Amino acid sequence: MELKALGLSNWFRDRIRGTMLEDYQLARISAVDKESYIIIGVSGECRAELTGKIMYAAGSPIDYPTVGDWVYVQYFDENTFAVIHEIVPRRTLLKRKTPGKAVDIQLIAANIDTALIVQSLDSNFNLQRLERYLVVARESSILPVILLSKSDLVSEGHINARLKEISKRLPDVIVVSFSNLSGDMSEIREMLIEGETFCLLGSSGVGKTTLLNNLLGEETYETRTVREKDDKGRHTTARRQLTILDNGAIIIDTPGMRELGAFDVEAGIESTFTGIAELSRSCRFTDCSHTQETGCSVLSALEDGRIERKQYENYIKMVRESRHYSMSYHEKRKKDKDFGKMVRTVKKIKDNKIK
Repeated sequence: MELKALGLSNWFRDRIRGTMLEDYQLARISAVDKESYIIIGVSGECRAELTGKIMYAAGSPIDYPTVGDWVYVQYFDENTFAVIHEIVPRRTLLKRKTPGKAVDIQLIAANIDTALIVQSLDSNFNLQRLERYLVVARESSILPVILLSKSDLVSEGHINARLKEISKRLPDVIVVSFSNLSGDMSEIREMLIEGETFCLLGSSGVGKTTLLNNLLGEETYETRTVREKDDKGRHTTARRQLTILDNGAIIIDTPGMRELGAFDVEAGIESTFTGIAELSRSCRFTDCSHTQETGCSVLSALEDGRIERKQYENYIKMVRESRHYSMSYHEKRKKDKDFGKMVRTVKKIKDNKIK
């Protein structure tokens, strides 16, 4: 397979170091399985592992490869195994806070052109969650597209009402409703451009994997029905994996995410909550929190109905969350660095005493 068919655009070619290609080849990460990787390149697909140098130098999860990354590799055993030596600079990176109480980064996928955010039109529909996905995508300058699944389960009036809700809150986002049962994927297929990389995002049970199977034209990946008692989905996709469609578009499927904690997403928040961001520039105080200050343009717009309360509450929640997790994460990194520095100093003193 040619590297161009795997998404190697001129942007990446301009950032490839020619000296590296004297000893290594280029490949793309197609799946990650704990500490083992699957790569795909001109020699096909095979398993790969990291060099000790990468693991030793890694300061955070960002320093490790993820699905969609381009990497320099060295093949062994007649191209059946490879060693990853370095990551090619990323154009975009989707990430979130790790689930639970731990404050760290979890990588979703790299070098994504378009994020296909799938949400079903039944009880799963949630505008606040859609805004959260948009913030994460836009923080990395990834184009978001909203796909509303299970249109066969609701009336046309219900669909139109949902479309109006989204248009009012998120006026500049492409939205497409579809049914996995009808089999008509024409509107979605038209978006899938050869050589570009798309990522399926959404909760479990919204139909991401079924959509991917429909686009492939066969039941390649296992799917499950949602639980009847609460309409919640069950995880089918166990890992992030890269697939190439017949038309040459590249899709990365991801496991359903119940949590999408975000930090360091100020740019994403501003580009998603554009109306609130614009109003905030007219506030009396430059450090306005938009919660209680006199002369706050955002609160004024909230009172007279120019801003929806749910949108305002989601905005405030995401700003606070981003700042809290950012502070906690950077403080943790600083403590880790200080501790590492102390350990090296003690070791150096101990070695000098031994000498």
